[in-house]
Amino acid sequence: MHFRTRAIHVGNPRDPQTGAVVAPIHLSATFVQPGAGEWGEFDYSRSGNPTRKALETTIANLESGCGALAFASGMAAIHCVTSMLETGDHVIAGADIYGGTFRLLHKVVSRAGIHVTCVDTTDLDAIDRAFTPTTNLLWLETPGNPLLSITDIAACAEIAHQHGALLGVDSTFATPVLTRPLELGADIVMHSATKYLGGHSDVLGGVLIVRDKALFDRLYFTQNATGAVMAPLDAYLCSRGIKTLFVRVREQCQTALRIAEWLAADPRVSRVLYPGLPHHPGHAIARRQMNAAFGAIVTLEVQGDFAVAKQVAEATKLFQLAVSLGAVESLIEQPASMSHASYDAAFRAAHGITDGLIRISIGLEAFEDLRDDLNRALGQ
Repeated sequence: MHFRTRAIHVGNPRDPQTGAVVAPIHLSATFVQPGAGEWGEFDYSRSGNPTRKALETTIANLESGCGALAFASGMAAIHCVTSMLETGDHVIAGADIYGGTFRLLHKVVSRAGIHVTCVDTTDLDAIDRAFTPTTNLLWLETPGNPLLSITDIAACAEIAHQHGALLGVDSTFATPVLTRPLELGADIVMHSATKYLGGHSDVLGGVLIVRDKALFDRLYFTQNATGAVMAPLDAYLCSRGIKTLFVRVREQCQTALRIAEWLAADPRVSRVLYPGLPHHPGHAIARRQMNAAFGAIVTLEVQGDFAVAKQVAEATKLFQLAVSLGAVESLIEQPASMSHASYDAAFRAAHGITDGLIRISIGLEAFEDLRDDLNRALGQ
């Protein structure tokens, strides 16, 4: 079946007892067992829940994985991956990553004696040089956040595997509609389900999908032991969101490209970062590994300093000033003071996250209305 058909039907069979098209939400925390020491499919909702399993079945299928795990947040999902590491291990991470991931790696994971090196993952030679005998994980985002850098997943998978390390890809910006990292050789793909999978700014969650059963079992053990699982209601909302994922993302991408082209021609904007623009340094790779569209996030840099960017971000009406992304509502934020404030200022400056950057998430509003809203804000 086609992707959009599987998004609706895989993991979502009609209820066998009632014939209901939408399965009931299983809120039960515990489940009766057939006998003492005899275990049914579900026993305690931390270990497994029918509503959460339905979501995991769907997203595993869409990402071509052998299994998936749903978490209480995207950060809980990433933390589960890093929990497999041991003292003395080394992690290579992209420099263009979410501020919360940077904080987790440098201010939490590092406390356990795990060493972290950030590199520009668009530079394959730099990645290869960064490996050490203790490197066990290469973690990247593509498109990157907030600079929308594009990393060659297949090439990174080859490098990581040559060194005996795992490749994990945060594919939140791309979604499985546009990129499926497991098909390109990655070992783990992560989504902040809060974003495009849920799609309506009303669910918090994260998912991990893997292509190897042994790795799935390791991650499941950690998830069950630590307990940061997605709640049934959130799993239901996320499953509902995925049913419209394909049409939402394709429509949002079309509008994002038009917005990026319009901004690129505006003299009040000093640069526009969007992989769909031919001058973007990762455009050729994006055309190859993204499925005919380039995402719905656009980053721009305005003429001026921190205060000017802050003023523009605060002046929009349709673009709501908020962190997060990927929902039906368009959002705007200033990375230096919001999503990436947890980066050290020197690190931001060294990696091109300037004070004048503004990141916008394109929703489902009309292009003309979003364009006019940005035009008014830039005019101020």
